[in-house]
Amino acid sequence: MRRRAWLAAAGAVALALVAPGEAGEPDRLERFRVLAVRHLTAAQLGDPRADDASRELWALIDEEIVDSLASGGVFASLGFLQERLDGFTAAWGGAALRVERVGALTVGAFQLGEGPALASVRVYGRVRGEPGLLAAFVREGRPSVHPVRPVAGAVQFLVAWEGPPTGRGTRPLRLDLIRQRGDEVVVVWSTARVYGEGLAVREWRLREDTLRLRYELRYPGWAPGCAGQTEQEDVWRLAPGAEGLVRVAERAVNAWHRAFHQTAARLYRALEAGDAGTLAALVPDARVRARLPAGLAPQSACDAVEPAGAATPVAVSTAATAGDGRPWTLRWRRADGRWRLVAAEPVLQ
Repeated sequence: MRRRAWLAAAGAVALALVAPGEAGEPDRLERFRVLAVRHLTAAQLGDPRADDASRELWALIDEEIVDSLASGGVFASLGFLQERLDGFTAAWGGAALRVERVGALTVGAFQLGEGPALASVRVYGRVRGEPGLLAAFVREGRPSVHPVRPVAGAVQFLVAWEGPPTGRGTRPLRLDLIRQRGDEVVVVWSTARVYGEGLAVREWRLREDTLRLRYELRYPGWAPGCAGQTEQEDVWRLAPGAEGLVRVAERAVNAWHRAFHQTAARLYRALEAGDAGTLAALVPDARVRARLPAGLAPQSACDAVEPAGAATPVAVSTAATAGDGRPWTLRWRRADGRWRLVAAEPVLQ
């Protein structure tokens, strides 16, 4: 109870410091609540007119933190800053506002809601001796801050921007390694530069200087939501003297699936080109070759493997569509390390 009373008293003093001499002007917290109620619902629905409102909300949060840092003492403490931000969260239940210290920097991971321009990592420090906003990064996804070991005395941290679950055990992820350079705070490494914007991760872990990522691969034959498809696991490490992270290991999980569909793709290309030699190699039985219809093309569907759930199956059935639109089932078997088509049948309708 004493601690709560102390925080309440400190909060009252902070409010007096936040807006001295602004007679009649609504409290910053109330302005935040009014703007949030008025505009954030529209912003979450993708209304571009709400962008200006989100910028105003970010500015209110910036003012709150910078004023508290400038006041110094208990008002600049992490506990007090978080207490103030919790008030903003209470004013708009859709917000998640967390702040922490990374070296001499104060770093906020903020999310006002779901939608573009509603998530930001904001970095506060000293600009020409005065507290101020050093950098602001606005992305999609839920941000979280992970401090890492400084490099050559430069403070740095990893920011994870996590999107909603895809429904297949993965979620969109972007990682940014952010480093202080004098008065600037910049992104020195990003998964967006390495993997592009479409990274969907099943699992990721950061332990000390080592980052592990397991993510989806997209290749001919990949279908959303299917089990047992090829994924990649990469290991990255902070290396002395490196500009960012360095990849030190990689391995494919369920590598057979991508290799199998490379073989299947050869079949479809050979059928289209009339390549009799390749067809004979992939379909040794002349009777099966004769059954293959014109215009056969792969269908996006999950494969049936034998034995079911096997890490290295001996047989796979895939879906295809003939040129006349009829669905077909192709059955493949592996022998001597090679896949061969052993049966092809139209699906009864």
